[in-house]
Amino acid sequence: MSNIDLEKFAKYSKPGPRYTSYPTALEFNDTFGYEDYIGALENGTEKLSIYVHLPFCRSACYFCGCNVVFTSKEEKLSRYVEYLKKEIDILAKHLDTSREVIQFHFGGGTPTFYKAFELDEIVRYIKATFPKWSDDAEVSVEIDPRFFNEDQMKVFAKHGFNRISFGVQDFDPKVQETIHRIQPFETTQNAVTLARRYGIESINIDLIYGLPYQTFESFAKTLEQAIELDPDRVAVFNYAHVPWLKKTMRKFDETTLPSPDTKLRIFRHTIDTFTTHGYKMVGMDHFAKPDDELFGAIAKGELHRNFQGYTTKGGANLIGIGLTSIGEGARYYAQNTKDMKRYEAAIDAGRLPYERGVALSDDDLLRKTVIMELMANFSVNIPRIEKEFGIDFKTYFDDALQALKEFEEAELIQIDDEKIAVSPTGTLLIRNIAMPFDAYMKKYEGSKKSFSKTV
Repeated sequence: MSNIDLEKFAKYSKPGPRYTSYPTALEFNDTFGYEDYIGALENGTEKLSIYVHLPFCRSACYFCGCNVVFTSKEEKLSRYVEYLKKEIDILAKHLDTSREVIQFHFGGGTPTFYKAFELDEIVRYIKATFPKWSDDAEVSVEIDPRFFNEDQMKVFAKHGFNRISFGVQDFDPKVQETIHRIQPFETTQNAVTLARRYGIESINIDLIYGLPYQTFESFAKTLEQAIELDPDRVAVFNYAHVPWLKKTMRKFDETTLPSPDTKLRIFRHTIDTFTTHGYKMVGMDHFAKPDDELFGAIAKGELHRNFQGYTTKGGANLIGIGLTSIGEGARYYAQNTKDMKRYEAAIDAGRLPYERGVALSDDDLLRKTVIMELMANFSVNIPRIEKEFGIDFKTYFDDALQALKEFEEAELIQIDDEKIAVSPTGTLLIRNIAMPFDAYMKKYEGSKKSFSKTV
């Protein structure tokens, strides 16, 4: 960890947007309506990334910030599958389904809350509608090891799934009890073993630090157990405590949350543990083995980041299917409704369940490009940006570059005529380094809007 200065990281970190779902702190508005969205779909020519949201969970994990529906009724799950198929039929009327699919992802909720035959039905329907899939398409699924069996794995193997992400968060029994997610180590170990047996070569594990009753010692043990599973990638997220947004988080006694100093010690040890065992850092929250394709993409400046994390599949038109799903085009973001009754009513009326979105201006697109270059590749090729957008970079972004002087003086970034380059410690602060390029952040300065903390 010789290239990482965590004291400097702590000094310069401050709350800010996560910059995963959207390029800036922009908000959806009414200027990008339903007909605008339909027009964008009909005129799109990019390759496709398809995201299907399966929102159901049996019960709440109190730390979770996702949009989920809690149920134990099988009929609700099967009813949703029928509406997904109807939504896909409506989509097919508004976009060219012969466009190549380069990425597919099942998210949730708990996708494996569904039975194997239901998962098979959904994938078959999508493949029948979108028949052209790239030979090297990234096909992935989020799995809760508590709801995972061999029949489901057979479906994933049959359909060419090549990446699985297992939700773990923490192996400590006290922490698991408090966050309402009892998941013994053996349950996760068996799930990983099953995936390996069926040839899954890219396995990710999600961990979270900052949860109630976590201590330095307890999380150190969780890290040891995670290493034992030998994942190809690990995502280690900082718990975002936002009880004003998520009611389940109000169940936590805030005095049991680890202090910032403890979290910093945990984070330091997390970096030490994974780097000692041969992993390399990707940004501030991911680790991967050195032979992972992520590092080849970073070397070429071709790594991308979206709300699913880091990916080598950039430039695609993201099509969001299902309740709350988010879509992304070159010049827009779109989101389906979060309300199940409105979702079904829209589809019954022959309309997509679109609720809100935003069109990107020329300035938005420019800033999106710069911020995502920083977030993914930790550098910005200034001449390339100038050529692509027809600007003088240092004149256009004079205010941002002035705001970055403190980072430059602290040797967290290097700025010259050719590039902005981020230091190893700076990669941990990449959100803060990106914020000066975000025109929408000025809107919230002095306001009551709250963002999550870096540490």
